[in-house]
Amino acid sequence: MEEELLRLQSEAKTELSTIIRPDELESFRVKYLGRKCTLTMLMRKLGEVSAQDRPRLGNLANSIKKEIEADFLEKEMALTQLQATGKGESRKDLTLPGRVIPFGRRHPVSQVMLEICRIFEGLGFAVAEGSDVETDYYNFEALNIPKHHPARDMHDTFYFDESVLLRTHTSPMQIRAMEKQEPPLRIIAPGKVYRCDSDITHTPMFHQVEGFLVDRHVSFADLKGVLSIFIAKMFDSNVAIRFRPSFFPFTEPSAEVDIACVICDGKGCRVCKQTGWIEILGAGLIDPEVFRMVGYDSEKFSGFAFGIGAERIAMLKYGINDIRLYYENDMRFLSQF
Repeated sequence: MEEELLRLQSEAKTELSTIIRPDELESFRVKYLGRKCTLTMLMRKLGEVSAQDRPRLGNLANSIKKEIEADFLEKEMALTQLQATGKGESRKDLTLPGRVIPFGRRHPVSQVMLEICRIFEGLGFAVAEGSDVETDYYNFEALNIPKHHPARDMHDTFYFDESVLLRTHTSPMQIRAMEKQEPPLRIIAPGKVYRCDSDITHTPMFHQVEGFLVDRHVSFADLKGVLSIFIAKMFDSNVAIRFRPSFFPFTEPSAEVDIACVICDGKGCRVCKQTGWIEILGAGLIDPEVFRMVGYDSEKFSGFAFGIGAERIAMLKYGINDIRLYYENDMRFLSQF
């Protein structure tokens, strides 16, 4: 994989140096920086390499991607300036005021999603993405939530018909990945999810990052270690953390993870509902029943899973007190990030 990455880096640099037209530049962007480009496909295969090589190759892939992005922007600026001073312009009025071109900014939720993925990729997790439209089997039944299970009421699902729905979490990717791959595996699944819920901390559509790890002798201590590293990197190494016992049908034992509310410094506010704590994710050891659904031997393998709400993380990271601000498209709000 290292040879493929280095060859891709060399090809991109050579091809970019020959580009002279904007349409060629767009083709280059799609080929080397698009969602389905070769580099993205290679990064998704990081989960297949050895655990010893995975961090090194992940850092190399991220470094190459940043280099290609920087070279692309430099080339784009050069072509723009070339067009502005193109042939046919014999006279220029240098006293005219310049045109101020506003720069767009990445949405705060997108920023947080990228940062979450970057942290876990640094820990050796590969990224897997799936469809927003899911079947009842993968969204519920394969995750130990059979029909008429009371836990289904927690999800307030948008159904198309009895068997097709908008996914309520990105956990179906856990089943789909385990069906295709034998342990060990270490994967995160970012994406949009949908539930019938709306208030200052909930929206009908939000973003979640599911993560799971399966191997021999995986314990709850491993789960706590990984999540503690994530929280320290996302917020601060001194932030207070607590694990509360909880229930999820697809994990046992289960826990909800809280951090001290950064809106009120733990004193109590409407965001943390006067508790001083705010939940950021749910987690637990994967239930043996889930392993049975994908054909894993629960006597040989164990694992953990967690689900992170990106909007909730962004609220805490940026001090936002109402989740609905993300979707009002107010430029006064969005331009701050």
